[in-house]
Amino acid sequence: QVQLVESGGGLVQAGGSLRLSCAASGRTFSDYHMAWFRQAPGKDRDIVASITWTGGIIYYADSVKGRFTISRDNAKAMVYLQMNSLKPEDTAVYYCAAAPARYGRYDYWGQGTQVTVSS
Repeated sequence: QVQLVESGGGLVQAGGSLRLSCAASGRTFSDYHMAWFRQAPGKDRDIVASITWTGGIIYYADSVKGRFTISRDNAKAMVYLQMNSLKPEDTAVYYCAAAPARYGRYDYWGQGTQVTVSS
């Protein structure tokens, strides 16, 4: 199993930036695809961005394209989400998730970090 711990959330004004970090431990980090999800109050948990174990394939939700950047450092067992031009609708709890590359289901989750964007 892999354990995930997010950090970097907080309160920011609209138009500002935040960088989320997710530290992984427990298993070989490069065996996992990684993703960021978010869940706003009263809404479903939705994927924001994902990155394959090699970093070769990256996906972004349409709502964050051009504003958010996902990256990973396999040597440090870290995944990051750089969030720029933040909007109030980006307010949510952000979760880091890991999917074993052999079957691709996101089975491992962090505890989440709150991001609040004020208008």
